[in-house]
Amino acid sequence: MKMSDLNNLTLDNIGTWPIPVKIVGGVLVFAAILIAGWYGSIEGKTEELAKVQQTEQDKIAELERKQRQAANLDALKQQLADIQETFGDLLKRLPSRTEVAELIVDVSQQGLAAGLEFELFKPGNEQPADFYVELPIQIQVLGTYHEFGTFISGVSDLPRIVTSHDIKIRPAADGRLSMDMTAKTYRYMDEDEEASAR
Repeated sequence: MKMSDLNNLTLDNIGTWPIPVKIVGGVLVFAAILIAGWYGSIEGKTEELAKVQQTEQDKIAELERKQRQAANLDALKQQLADIQETFGDLLKRLPSRTEVAELIVDVSQQGLAAGLEFELFKPGNEQPADFYVELPIQIQVLGTYHEFGTFISGVSDLPRIVTSHDIKIRPAADGRLSMDMTAKTYRYMDEDEEASAR
């Protein structure tokens, strides 16, 4: 077979082509069909594979995160127990309804022990919160700067929780200082109060 014979081949007379040319042509057509089928069926699967691989990576990351949490489970349980114990200790520092009057007396005693002169000592209305009740006390006293410090330090050392808010110090007419503040103490709600608050 010569090159000129290949130039004379047309698609109109495929049946008359020499056998080697028919085999090469058949192989080329088969390869084209195979490649077209490959791209046609695999192309959509490639995107699906990428999505599945991303999902796999997300699941692996989630598994690693949960595995770290599981590894720290004992430490987290211990931390929770510590928090519950601390919370219980703090709850014990909140007075009950019957202890509030005694706590108010303790606050005023701290002021007298520090050498302060009370101009105003007015317990306010109870203000319920989540599981406790806030009891504000308006206080206005006369004294020196160091007496104020002794008073506030003494109040913070009380066995029950008392916080100091809105402290304002200004000069008084007699050469001493005047301090206005709000002391807040807290008591826990009993079960009946919590039920009615809800």
